[in-house]
This record gives sequence, C-alpha cells and structure tokens, in this order.
Amino acid sequence: MSLRAYLHMLRERGELIQIDQEVDPLLEMAGVISALEGKAVWFTHPKREGYSVVSGICAHREQFALALNVQPAQLVTVMAEAVGQATKVSAGRGEIQAELVDHPPCQEVIERDVDLNRLPILTHTSYDGGPYISTGIVVVRDPDFGLNLSFHRLMQIGPRQFVARVVEGRGLHTALGKATHDVPIAICIGNSLPVLLAASMSPAKGVSELAIANLLQPTPLARCLLADLLVPAETEIVLEGRLTHTLAAEGPFIDLTGTLDFVRQQPVIEIDCVTHRHNAIYHALLPGRGEHRMLMGMPREPTIFAEVSRECDCRNVFITPAGNSWLHAVVQIAKRHPDDGLKAIHAAFRGHASLKHVVVVDTDINPFDMAEVEWAIATRFQADRDLVVLADQPSSSLDPSATHVPGGKARSSKMGLDATIPWTSRDGRLLSQEEKDSFQRVMYPSIDLRKYT
Repeated sequence: MSLRAYLHMLRERGELIQIDQEVDPLLEMAGVISALEGKAVWFTHPKREGYSVVSGICAHREQFALALNVQPAQLVTVMAEAVGQATKVSAGRGEIQAELVDHPPCQEVIERDVDLNRLPILTHTSYDGGPYISTGIVVVRDPDFGLNLSFHRLMQIGPRQFVARVVEGRGLHTALGKATHDVPIAICIGNSLPVLLAASMSPAKGVSELAIANLLQPTPLARCLLADLLVPAETEIVLEGRLTHTLAAEGPFIDLTGTLDFVRQQPVIEIDCVTHRHNAIYHALLPGRGEHRMLMGMPREPTIFAEVSRECDCRNVFITPAGNSWLHAVVQIAKRHPDDGLKAIHAAFRGHASLKHVVVVDTDINPFDMAEVEWAIATRFQADRDLVVLADQPSSSLDPSATHVPGGKARSSKMGLDATIPWTSRDGRLLSQEEKDSFQRVMYPSIDLRKYT
C-alpha cells in the first residue's frame, strides 16, 4: 500500500486532519505538528510550490496494524516472520522477489538542476543546526553485503549538500569505510509504512531491508537514474547523490530522548539529481515524538522476540514509550520451566544491546498495559530472587545517565525483573499447580449490561 493509498484510508476513516492555509516549514510547521501530537495531519500549502507535507502518520501501533491489515498484538510476530524469511532468502543467495517497474511514479518529474531549497525541509526548533530531513531513508550498495536501507537525519548545509548523522559501525558507515571514493546513494522520502518499518530494522548483514518490506507487503521497485541502486517505485521523492569523505559539523538536533544530541564531524552528501511524483508528498516527523519513537523502538521488538524464542516460548514483546521507545521492554512468555524468566531476561539484552531495563511476564498479563505489568511486579516479583543486575554493560548513547566515552560505546548497568509466577519455593521445592494458581487474579462473572439498562 503506497503512502497515497494509506492517506486515502486515513481520510475515509476520519483520522486525517487537513490544513489548507499556508504554513511555513521554518519553525511554524513543527509547532503545529507538536500541538496536534498523535494525530495524522496533511499540510496542503507548505510555502513550497509542488509539494505538500504529512506528519503523524505512523505514531501509533494501530496505524502500522491498519497499514499491514493485522491486529496490533500481531505486529511483533509479523515483523519477526518477515525478517526470518528474508534471512533465509539471503542465506540461499536468493533475489528480492519484488516487481521491477520501468516507468515508476517516483520518476515522474526529474530535476537535474538541483536546489534543495525547493523542498519543504523543516527547521524544527531554534536549536537546530539547520533545516533537517527527519525521514530520509538512505539506500547504498555495500560491495560485500549488497543493498542496505537505513534512516539518517540529514542537515541541509547548501543548495545541493547535506551533512548526515552516520552511526559508527552500522551499514552506511561500513560501506563508506570500504570506499576510497564517493559512495553513490539514494535518499527516499515519503514512503509506505512497510518500507518505513523495514528500513528501521537492523537485520543481519546481507539481509535486504527491501526484501523485508516486500514480505510485509508487496513493494514494487525502481532503478535509480545515476547509480546501480533500487528504490521503492512508489516513494514520493528520491534524492540521488554521493556520500563523500568530506566532514562538516552536524547538529545540534533533538534526539529520541527529547534532549539535544552532540555536535559531531560527519560526512557530507552531494545531491546530483532529484526525482519525484507529481504533487509530491513530503513526510516530516518530529524528533523525540511519537513517530520517531515508533520507528526506533518497535522494529527492535522482533530481534528481542527471536532471541528470547531461542530460550523459551516467547509470545510478545513491547518496547515501551515511557522508556523512550528504546531503553525499556516488556517480554511476555509462556513459562515451561522454573528458570524461563531469568533466561528471557538475558536473551532480551542480547536481542537489543541498547536495552537498559526489561520486565518478563506471564501470558495472563497484557504486556501493553503498564498497570497489569506493575501488578505482576507487585504480586510475583521478589528482588532477592528475581532481580538480575548486570554492571558496566555496553549500552546506548541516548541514555544521559550512562557513562559516555568519546569514540567508544556508552556503558551502563542493566536490570531485569522476572515478574512471572514463581515455580519453586524458597527452599527450592517445586510448587504444586494449586500453589501456582494462587497467584492468578480472581475474575468476576462476565455480564451483559444490556439486560439491566
């Protein structure tokens, strides 16, 4: 389902706010989006001729579920299955089974006279180092691992130039490190939700995010004009160019936690060609808010799910919004052995290296309801028995309380809580089924109130 088809669906459901008055991408638009936080909004006149702007289109699990035609609780298994299938295809050196379009919508308009000032690139706050693209999916071809898709924030520094935040050790940084010259790239803006989701994932090297997107939902592809790269054919805007070895200051900019990230020397991108659809739709998200958090956190759930499933019967994973959609998770398991909860804790940390705190619960606890999770901690957890503390662990640079080492990985202590029903007594005796059942909540009879009103 293309972005346009998805927006039509939101409009039909009454879930899309349309603003027809002129709104300036310089500070004003971010303020409106912030005031409408959590709601999908379409700006039809963003002071840039030929473009409109959407935001808030993937700020909730329900929106992804709508786009993928599944229930919200099924998202983690749907994502895990797509990653698993794409991994198998990669292991067998298979190809992406996606349609290749000769005359794609993303190339309806071709602009070789590049002027990035024509795009409705937002300046979000007065702290921004410059106008920033916040939903840019960068496509690059690694000489060893093939096509790679990844999100990168892009600060405009000229009519043809960006400086990109490139995280050390990840796909784009690795590809640049292997090259002695500029690296051809394409930047896709205005993508379908399956493409956004796939590009947010971190599969094993050599596993194509385009294959994952196509497995989530059929995703036609197109060849770029200037390089041997493939992009989603229905993406709204494609910027073709080169990632250079030239460095420039990037930042300040708001990070996932809502705090300002560091200013760094980062690689400069030169744009050589812009292609787009007629009346192209630019997707903008607010850093540190709902869309940013969903695209950061939810795609890590299938990696935790897969790792925990190697140890026990994992049923669901939820990376929580209050944990900045990055640092906290709830893992739901069907307990089969007394130590499954502790095994799940260690597996969760392996599945998401930036995870700081994790709670493991039984299948009778809704992992998406923090009141139920807290109830499980209150009634099933004992700190001297069920608490795991791991000191001085590799962690996330997004955690302000971590120890930050310049040029190195942040370090932090990590905590896991096994809030599942205990299966053994203090002296190591296995509890009877009756004893374990005593931890269950007593439910009242279900009543149809229509009989009484």
